[in-house]
Amino acid sequence: MPPLTPFADLRRQTPDASFLQIGGRQVYCEQRGEGEPVLLLHGFGASTYCWRRVAPRLARRHRVIAFDLHGFGRTERPRDFASYTRPGQAGLVLAVLDALRLERVHLIGHSYGGSISLWLADRHPERLRSLALVDSAAPTYPNDRRTRLAACRPLASLFLHRVALTPWWIRKALEYSVAEPARITPELVAGYLDPLRVEGAEAAFYGLTAPLRTTEGAAVDLRRIELPTLAVWGEADRLVKVEDGRREVAKMPRGHFVELAGIGHLPMEECPEELARILLNFLELQTASGYTS
Repeated sequence: MPPLTPFADLRRQTPDASFLQIGGRQVYCEQRGEGEPVLLLHGFGASTYCWRRVAPRLARRHRVIAFDLHGFGRTERPRDFASYTRPGQAGLVLAVLDALRLERVHLIGHSYGGSISLWLADRHPERLRSLALVDSAAPTYPNDRRTRLAACRPLASLFLHRVALTPWWIRKALEYSVAEPARITPELVAGYLDPLRVEGAEAAFYGLTAPLRTTEGAAVDLRRIELPTLAVWGEADRLVKVEDGRREVAKMPRGHFVELAGIGHLPMEECPEELARILLNFLELQTASGYTS
């Protein structure tokens, strides 16, 4: 197996303007466009790379911000466990908003990023103008994926390096996530794998998958999320079934559901133009309505 990329090397290869200094760490952040701010949150095992075909389209009318969550992409990997919990990731989102001096944003989250988005919408609705969920995981997903086996660091490290961080594993995960596996190319596999193979991957894997040490408080209640909410779902999603998504979104007072025929869990890869069109229409509706509460 090739060695992990030293963060210092990654940092030297990336323009200074692409990083925010938050809590003494470097957080990778991409920005483009002008207008009302839109924040994009990627899914588990992904990075800002997944938005590369959607963000430029949204940026034609909006200021679009995408950054790498703790444990992913070009963001420096923390060593502390708390950074990888739901409150830790949500706290990073709020810190990014503060660093960019953004009081409120339209928030768009995919999969794991959707679960973090729901946490924020429930706990900090005052920071959001609207919410869009793309094949979102349940609010409990960041906790549900934790296992006791991950707490055994030697075994976890072996799995990480021999299995999880290999082209074969990433290809299989991507093929399962789309309706047409033939669209998964070596270039796409590298685009998802390379940002994971970064110094600190062991700490991140442990923080993201080991059992929680403390409770996180009350669960997210979808019924009290009153933000205008759009859910976009692939009809052929095998990871989060469309019927499950529709049922949960129906609990949200202002939830609206759009189903994409013949699309799996990754609309950003399978139909980026259509996804961007749907999101732009939703965002324009919020701007036209002048929603502020």
